Amino acid sequence: MAFARIDLPGSLGAIAFLAFLASFAAADEPTLESRLMPLIQAHKGKVSVAIKNLKTGETFLYHEDVPMPTASLIKLPIMVETYRQAEEKKVDLGEMITLKQSDKVPGSGILTDHFSAGAKFPLLDAIHLMIVYSDNTATNLVLDKIGIGSTAETMEKLGYPHTKAHSKVFRRDTSVFPERSKQFGLGSTTASEMIRLCESLQKGELISKEASEAMLKHLRACDDKDKFPRFLPPGTKVAFKTGSVDASKTAAGLIECGQGPVAVCVMTDENEDKRWVTDNAGNRLCAEVARVVFEHFKNDKADAPAPK
Repeated sequence: MAFARIDLPGSLGAIAFLAFLASFAAADEPTLESRLMPLIQAHKGKVSVAIKNLKTGETFLYHEDVPMPTASLIKLPIMVETYRQAEEKKVDLGEMITLKQSDKVPGSGILTDHFSAGAKFPLLDAIHLMIVYSDNTATNLVLDKIGIGSTAETMEKLGYPHTKAHSKVFRRDTSVFPERSKQFGLGSTTASEMIRLCESLQKGELISKEASEAMLKHLRACDDKDKFPRFLPPGTKVAFKTGSVDASKTAAGLIECGQGPVAVCVMTDENEDKRWVTDNAGNRLCAEVARVVFEHFKNDKADAPAPK
C-alpha cells in the first residue's frame, strides 16, 4: 500500500502522522457485526442475539424480537417478580419453606438429590438456589409463593410482553399458557427484552436500587461455566443466568468489559447438536459471543495509561 508524503514542520508533522496511523488502524479494526455473524451463521439451529454496551450505547441485534424458548433463563424474570412482591409486602423473603417429598422434581439443582423431605430454609435461599444452581425444585417452591401467572403479568406491565413463565418445572399440567407451553416449554422471551431487563437491573431501576443489587448478587454467583464465562479471563465479573434443554441453550446477563458493563443475550433453538457436554454447539456459541464482546469492548490502547 502506498502512502503520500506529507511535509510538515517538526512536532506538527509527527502529530499529523500519528493521527493518520490511528485513523487507519481504526478503519481496519473489525466491527462487532463482522466478528459475530460468522459464528451465528455457522450455528446449526435458530439463533437470536442482542448486545448493548451500557456506557457507549453501541449495539448488535440479530433476530432480537423473535420469541424464543427460555429454558431455565426464565428463572431470572421469576426472581424479579419475587423481589417485586417482597417490596410490596406480598411475600416475605425470610419466610421459612418446608420441603416435601412431593415437591421434588428431576433435572438441575441440589434439593432433590441432597436434601431430605422436611428440610426448612427461607424463601431467599430458594431464590438463590434457583439462580445459582438453576434448581428446579427450588423454582417450583418460589412459584408456589408468588403464583405462576404473576411473572408474565408484571413483565407485561414493565414493557416486556413476550417474557412469560408458563408453568412449574416438569409440571406441564400447571401451565397458565398451554399453547405457549407446547411451543416454547417452560418459558418464553426475546433477546431484546432480556438485555433491556439486564440494563434496568444494572442501573438499579428494577424494583429498587437495593433489590437490583440483591438480584445482581445472585446472578454473579451463577455456576454455569460452560456458557458466558468459559473463554473469559479469570476474574471477569459476569452476572448472568442460563438455560439448557435438549434443543435449546440460552444465556443472558451483564459482562464487565474494559469499557464498562455490556448487556448480552444469546438464545438458540432447534439445535442440531443435542449433546449434554461442555462443548455442545449451543453452549459454545454463548461462550464465543461472550469472548467476542469482551475483546471488542476492551479499553482502547490509546486510552491506556502510559508505562512508568
